[in-house]
Amino acid sequence: MKDIKFNKVTILGVGLIGASFALALKKRGLCNHITGYGRKENNLKKAVEMKIIDSFEVDASKACADSDLVFFAIPVGQFTETAKNINGSFKKGAIVTDAGSVKGKLVRDMEALMPEGVSFIGGHPIAGSDKTGIDTATADLFAGAGCILTPTEKTDKAALKKIIELWEAIGSKVSTLDADEHDRIYAAVSHLPHVVAYAIVNTIAEINNSYLGYAGNGFKDTTRIAASSPELWRDISLMNRENILEFIELLKKNLDKIGRHLKESDAEAVEKEFNKAKALRENVR
Repeated sequence: MKDIKFNKVTILGVGLIGASFALALKKRGLCNHITGYGRKENNLKKAVEMKIIDSFEVDASKACADSDLVFFAIPVGQFTETAKNINGSFKKGAIVTDAGSVKGKLVRDMEALMPEGVSFIGGHPIAGSDKTGIDTATADLFAGAGCILTPTEKTDKAALKKIIELWEAIGSKVSTLDADEHDRIYAAVSHLPHVVAYAIVNTIAEINNSYLGYAGNGFKDTTRIAASSPELWRDISLMNRENILEFIELLKKNLDKIGRHLKESDAEAVEKEFNKAKALRENVR
């Protein structure tokens, strides 16, 4: 751990992910000082009181000054504009990384915005919750969870090694993916399900809003992620819209297939579709 210890870390966006990252670093002694930045000063003051961060700035450039590691935990739609505004404050040798659920073009754009001597490493910890805010933050949120890094041909190897070791030190299982492949995979297994969950809840409300009051655990389990931050998922959905739109069409095709079987009262075909899904789901760990 000594080799990967940072003197100053800046966390842009002290919510569930940013605060949990700060607590994970503190618990494992991976940094000397953590500065937080965010839009709500009251939240930042509370984070200091809770000893999640050591200090805060409401100016992102000031927050990043002299920092060895800058962690983007703000909504992905704010990444590039924020980076443009603050890249002059990055010190030479600093590493910039993130927790965004979208990579692809965003990684290339962020990489291009880094000044000489500053490395950007795209990151996506596969951890989180439909809950938001620092009150639900925990030092062990990432322990045992996956973390995808998306290096490019331009990525500094030493910086990548340090970020891999950092995530491993806080208990994550690190793997690497091409940034575009990452977005295709997570459009399928994360972004599409979120869009569907929002759509299911809105559909029930259109049928009869009062029906939601009768929902049991099946409905709650299926739609839990519809309680996630609309701002966050708006940005993710728009930035990965091409993949999501393609997969929405495939979903429609599968729904139409089941609809046809129901219309025809084809019990065998309906059961076959359900059995296929059940077998596939049972292999998800």
